[in-house]
Amino acid sequence: MSIIQKSRSLCSRIWRSSAAPGLFFSTPWSSTQLRLKFCGSDVRPGNVIERKGKIYQVVKMMHRTPGKGGALIQVELRDVDSGNKVNERLRTDEAIERVYVEQKRYTYLYTDEETDSVVLMEPSTYNQVEVPKELFGGALAYLKDDMSVTVEMYDDKPMSASVPPRVTCTVVETPAPVRGIGATPHTKKALLDNGLTIQVPAHILTGDQLLIDTTDNSYMSRA
Repeated sequence: MSIIQKSRSLCSRIWRSSAAPGLFFSTPWSSTQLRLKFCGSDVRPGNVIERKGKIYQVVKMMHRTPGKGGALIQVELRDVDSGNKVNERLRTDEAIERVYVEQKRYTYLYTDEETDSVVLMEPSTYNQVEVPKELFGGALAYLKDDMSVTVEMYDDKPMSASVPPRVTCTVVETPAPVRGIGATPHTKKALLDNGLTIQVPAHILTGDQLLIDTTDNSYMSRA
């Protein structure tokens, strides 16, 4: 059994001993934040955790194996209240308290450049909310009118925002295919209507509509 497997087994025992019976069903999410123990080795970017009495969102993580001692997890954390970022080291077998956030669906309306915010609408109530542009990260370029987006909330504060994993974009500029055996490269650059440049197969033409994977800005297929 590997070190990480042993760590997960240990954390599983910690979770079973600390979780209250019926925790998932005893009270609704709105009346209490659901919190569970999990392993340092299971921490992932986007997780919201409690550490040293503060609530953080995990921004980045990296496994490290020092010359001596057990494996460690290097994490970059963002303080939910202040927005400040800190770097911490977690043991792979360390019990971490994870705070589960609420996911809400909104409809994209527009981006307010003056306030650096994205204006969204709740479909059921038509209420409008503003979230910082930075919560979308690089996915900001994919926002389109009436697009359904997901916002993760903690204590009514937006933590992160995401677009659908697949969207359709139009090629506005790309080199024409070159005829001749051996003359045509396998891929080429294409400029999309949202301003992003990606690698596409050599047969793609200007004006083509493409299905794009928004998690890594990669070509999937013609739409």
